[in-house]
Amino acid sequence: MNFDDINIPAKLVPDNYLQLGLSAQRAKQRSFKELLEKRKLPLNGWPDEQIEELVHHLASLDSNNFPHKLGLGEREARIACRLVARRHYNFGHGIGRSGDLLEAQPKAAGSTLLARLTNALILDFMKTVGQLPSCAGCFLVPICTGMTLSLCLQSLRKQRPRARYVLWSRIDQKSCFKAITTAGLEPVIIPCQVVQGESLHTDIESFREKIEALGSESILCLYTTTSCFAPRNSDNIVEVAKLSKQWQIPHLVNNAYGLQAPDISRQLERSHRVGRIDYFVQSSDKNLLVPVGGAIVASFEENVLHNVASTYAGRASGSQALDVFMTLLSLGSSGFQSLIKQRSYNFIYLKEKLQKFAESRNEIVIDSRDNSISLAITLSTLDKAGQNSDISRLGAMLQTRGVSGARVITSGQNKTIDGYEFQGFGSHRNDLKVSYLTVAAAMGTTIEEIDKFFGVLDKCWQQLSQKRNREP
Repeated sequence: MNFDDINIPAKLVPDNYLQLGLSAQRAKQRSFKELLEKRKLPLNGWPDEQIEELVHHLASLDSNNFPHKLGLGEREARIACRLVARRHYNFGHGIGRSGDLLEAQPKAAGSTLLARLTNALILDFMKTVGQLPSCAGCFLVPICTGMTLSLCLQSLRKQRPRARYVLWSRIDQKSCFKAITTAGLEPVIIPCQVVQGESLHTDIESFREKIEALGSESILCLYTTTSCFAPRNSDNIVEVAKLSKQWQIPHLVNNAYGLQAPDISRQLERSHRVGRIDYFVQSSDKNLLVPVGGAIVASFEENVLHNVASTYAGRASGSQALDVFMTLLSLGSSGFQSLIKQRSYNFIYLKEKLQKFAESRNEIVIDSRDNSISLAITLSTLDKAGQNSDISRLGAMLQTRGVSGARVITSGQNKTIDGYEFQGFGSHRNDLKVSYLTVAAAMGTTIEEIDKFFGVLDKCWQQLSQKRNREP
């Protein structure tokens, strides 16, 4: 409510008292006006009450919240449970229209405004906080990263109907691979090169050989990944982008949690300058700290984004847009910059402690210098005669003691995904020689968590070592 437009009699409240309150209201209204007009991320985060007030204002613009509503259609955003209605702030129409995520809805001016403002704030976030100034456009897709990657592949298929192959640099993450098969395409798996013992890098020459053998017209796209579990490194997206430009083949990048790593953003920018990237996709939960279920499609060419948006079948949920919108306003650019800076510091701290831990136990931290989020420590001294079952216990021991996210990788763990067999699944290679443990310093990790982790790891390591020494 704008009290400036109402003549409030002095007998209700003295004018000097009223002006104090109106001054505070005007400051808040200015922040709303600035957000809507400039569509930029605020420098400092807003208080919860201010965010909720704006959200309620936006929801009031949707037809299901009109005081005089008379819904005679088959979908009128009716919500039976009041708990559900409160959880969604009475937004019920979703975003986009049937078959296009970016279209406006005649029944839902508030939901449309929320979705478009959220996309504008995400773009500002990517350009400034994410250090991707060349990013031309992006939008939030209310489905997981793997399905969003599949949506991108389907949109490329419409443009290249004769192409059926996707040249994919192997990374042992199921949804990344299933994005290809879900789109009805044929993956061509490019194994990683093993460098310096255990570190894994992109095999650019194999990409080149496959392009020459299959022919560029039959290849839908080149498919790479930036953020991944060590000892696999970020793909060499710069060199792949050069191949993409040279052969005029689209290039799709899985940038799942890469927005929190400035070095990855620099590689994306460089790839754009010297080569070609059509789309790069990132998870909203990993980079923006919201619940799982959304992903961001971005491009250096704004006009190609509509191809992906119009490939979506049906109307989409608005809950992800609401989560992201509120989180962006809550933290502001300074809040996110602080988290990213702290994450970089935490990675160095984690790496130094892990190296000291490894040296004291005759192990090594595998040199994955092109991976600035994940680390891997060998488990060779715990692996008596190659008995992987004992090594695998370490992961379970950590899990039961509250450590989540750490992964124990051993050899011989084969897996079949949609008819394709992966030897040594989890290690990103067929011939793993030494078992290892991976840990990561992702955005939101704290120094206290890292310190407590090493206390738990030390106890678990001692228990396994004692058990090994007792065995004949």
